[in-house]
Amino acid sequence: MLHAELLAQIPLFEGLSDEDREALAHRMTERRYERGQVVFAKGDRGFSMFVVLSGQVQIFLPAESAESPRIVLKDYGFGEYFGELALFDDKPRSASVEATVDAVLLELTRETLSEHLMKSQNAAFAILSDMAARLRETNELLGQRAAKDVVKEIEGNLTWGQRLADKVADLNGSWSFILFLLFLTVGWAFFNSPSLPGKPFDEYPFQFYNLFLAILVALQGPLIVMSQNRQTLKDRKQAETDYRVNLKNELGIEKLIRELSVFRGETSKRLEYLERLARTERIRAELPNKNAAGAPGAPWVADPNEARSKASSPSPEASSDTNRGTTP
Repeated sequence: MLHAELLAQIPLFEGLSDEDREALAHRMTERRYERGQVVFAKGDRGFSMFVVLSGQVQIFLPAESAESPRIVLKDYGFGEYFGELALFDDKPRSASVEATVDAVLLELTRETLSEHLMKSQNAAFAILSDMAARLRETNELLGQRAAKDVVKEIEGNLTWGQRLADKVADLNGSWSFILFLLFLTVGWAFFNSPSLPGKPFDEYPFQFYNLFLAILVALQGPLIVMSQNRQTLKDRKQAETDYRVNLKNELGIEKLIRELSVFRGETSKRLEYLERLARTERIRAELPNKNAAGAPGAPWVADPNEARSKASSPSPEASSDTNRGTTP
């Protein structure tokens, strides 16, 4: 399969023309990875997406400690792609990728895509249209209620024939139907017994009764299959509803995490500002005391220890006077 055909399978490049896909495919680089080699690690700077040309790679979350195992997210094979969001943002990788077998990957870098989009306006508008459509779907999903009673909606639109099929299917799977057939069989055999007066209308081996049972079984089969198909439809709709609910919850949780991260960043900045402000006020309060103590006109306050040491030791003048008085 050509590289351009692989790009055509990626939803992001479906709207591109054949010429644009051929040009992009021609500028993609083949990267070969041996078994166990890491394509990129979680936290690395992302600047390119990859398409698996051959082999297999594994997306996983690294182990937080030596004792805990890593969490495997998904295995990618031929024709599958990963890392496409790195073409439009400069955020670090959210997971690690490792080649489980010898693999060949096609790499499309952000620089290559940017250069091609600057040359081809049609390609740029096609990619923007695809991203806008995805954004509209996401907004529509977030703006409407995902949880709904699909079983009630389906049952509200049933025709009388479909309702009859459901009732027949419910009746066939009950003890009432079994007991009804038993009593009918016993009654039929009793009223067609040769010991009763009169001629029986269905003598043994009860051919009319066997015909009745055959017709009943022939009608039950399609009705039961119709009811089973409708039940399968209900299960599928219920699964789609569960998927939408889970997807909406996941998007809501991601939005909440982003808002909490922004709130935490703003709180940290405000706390740092308050801490700097408190430190500045404390320094300003300490500066007047130091300036007052070191000013020229400020009164000198003697140290008590220094005063006691001076009082205990005589001054030079006193010692000289004493020497003069004792000298003859």
